[in-house]
Amino acid sequence: MFLGVNGYESNKADLRKRLSRVEGQVRGIARMVDEDKYCIDILTQVSAATKALETVALSLLSDHLAHCVAQASAEGGEVAAAKVREANEAIARLVRS
Repeated sequence: MFLGVNGYESNKADLRKRLSRVEGQVRGIARMVDEDKYCIDILTQVSAATKALETVALSLLSDHLAHCVAQASAEGGEVAAAKVREANEAIARLVRS
């Protein structure tokens, strides 16, 4: 793992804003359950929150590839292979979820 600046550093404010919105969406979903709202309406909001989290994940993945993987590739050898393997595993987890 690289020490210092994370790949998402330049995107941090946008990520925090998106995550705050997701947090609000999840609180709203909990409120809908507490208020016995219609199932389909709740599912619609769950879907929206899921998509918002996927957007955050894809942004983080893009930043990781552009920064961490690119830096490791420049280094070469086992460091590069490990970063590519790590990125592939992360992509596989995203695809499965």
